[in-house]
Amino acid sequence: MVEIYRVSKYYGSLRALHDVSLDIRSGEVFGLTGPDGSGKTTLFRIIATLLLPDGTDKGAVVEGSCLVDGFSTKTHTAEIRRRVGYMPGGFSLYQDLSVEENLDFFATLFGTTVEAGYDSIKDIYGHIEQFRKRPAGQLSGGMKQKLALCCALVHNPNVLLLDEPTTGVDPVSRVEFWTMICRLRERGMTVIVSTPYLDEIKHCDRVAFLSDGELRGIGTPGEILTRFKEIFTPVTPRYTLPRRQSPQEDVIIVEDLVKDFGKFRAVNRISFRVRRGEIFGFLGANGAGKTTAMRILCGLSRPTSGHATVAGFDCATEHELIKRNIGYMSQKFSLYDDMTVIDNIRLFGGIYGMKPARIKEKGEALLNRLDLSGQGDSLVGSLPLGRKQRLAFSVSIIHEPEVVFLDEPTGGVDPAARRQFWELIYEAASDGITVFVTTHYMDEAGYCDRISIMAGGEIKALGAPEELLRKFGQPDMNHLFVRLSGN
Repeated sequence: MVEIYRVSKYYGSLRALHDVSLDIRSGEVFGLTGPDGSGKTTLFRIIATLLLPDGTDKGAVVEGSCLVDGFSTKTHTAEIRRRVGYMPGGFSLYQDLSVEENLDFFATLFGTTVEAGYDSIKDIYGHIEQFRKRPAGQLSGGMKQKLALCCALVHNPNVLLLDEPTTGVDPVSRVEFWTMICRLRERGMTVIVSTPYLDEIKHCDRVAFLSDGELRGIGTPGEILTRFKEIFTPVTPRYTLPRRQSPQEDVIIVEDLVKDFGKFRAVNRISFRVRRGEIFGFLGANGAGKTTAMRILCGLSRPTSGHATVAGFDCATEHELIKRNIGYMSQKFSLYDDMTVIDNIRLFGGIYGMKPARIKEKGEALLNRLDLSGQGDSLVGSLPLGRKQRLAFSVSIIHEPEVVFLDEPTGGVDPAARRQFWELIYEAASDGITVFVTTHYMDEAGYCDRISIMAGGEIKALGAPEELLRKFGQPDMNHLFVRLSGN
């Protein structure tokens, strides 16, 4: 169905792909995996006719080629685009358009209508059709994912391209998503999907592993996971420094916290405490209420009732003081890509009220610790995702806050880079910084001192990971999460 022969791709002096050849069969689910910056997205864009392939070497006489259903991506772009559905990273939706307006727009792009393509999307669209008038930006992550998949399928393609489609989506929604993918395979559709999740790799028929733009291996999921075991399952990070954690000192106190939006109750009388220097995992499915609760704790929203303090400041009345005494980082926003590394450090240091001399001192130490001392003038957008996220975390605590809030900070980051990120978290905790983190990676939940799991605006479980596994009789965190968060 898709034949890739000796394809390379260059961006100036940067080699994104080098001499890649693949033969993807009709009707199979084919996985692409590998570290950040390995060339997966570039390969997707070539298959989707958004980029032209280069030869085996820059300026080579032998040209690389890519055929989709027998058509060349160089000469038959219109025919290929009618046969391919593409769901790029980030969902590719128009946030201000409603659900049905997004669908109508994509149907029009492909010269069809939602009515004509309804049979190809009805099983998926049925989950969100009742929200068809709602703006896409107001949907949960799982619902956005389903809408984006409908938009990619509305013209009934033969090949579906999915570039890390479940990044930022909770485990329950990921299970639902892969159930849909298996149904598409049963219909004979060819699906090419990239993913950093090991459990998702196992759903594929075959998998290709890319690294530094080169194809390192291809085989069954079991063969690839075994061959590249050290990359997929790096050594679990461990505490290496003594930790200044005091069981008597609570930095975050939440008592009967409630948040209503009109008649809808997003947070329903939750209570918990977090100690100084503790790593606290705040888990929940998309729409469970955890983001709403975190916004209150960060001083960005006011509670309807109840009481909460962060670093001794009241969330209802002292929100500006809270903002000056915390750090914050998320997957969606951390640093400015079009600014240099050093300019980002200066900007955020100034926002946090640091003096220029202190910013310079802390910035130099930060760059040395991250092995970025020679890249201060590089644009942040040019950094690999894993390195960029480590930089963003270090900038978020440059002013030595009492608490740092991390909202899905490692979404889409490969396992080795995630391990390095968590080593920085452990260092911060050892310095007495309280870490409040949300994540959809259940292995990361196991790295926390304690976790809570929210569902329907309420906390369903609270305790150490091992304690909760024993209490609920579950073999691992993923099973525990699905049991407590599933419908």
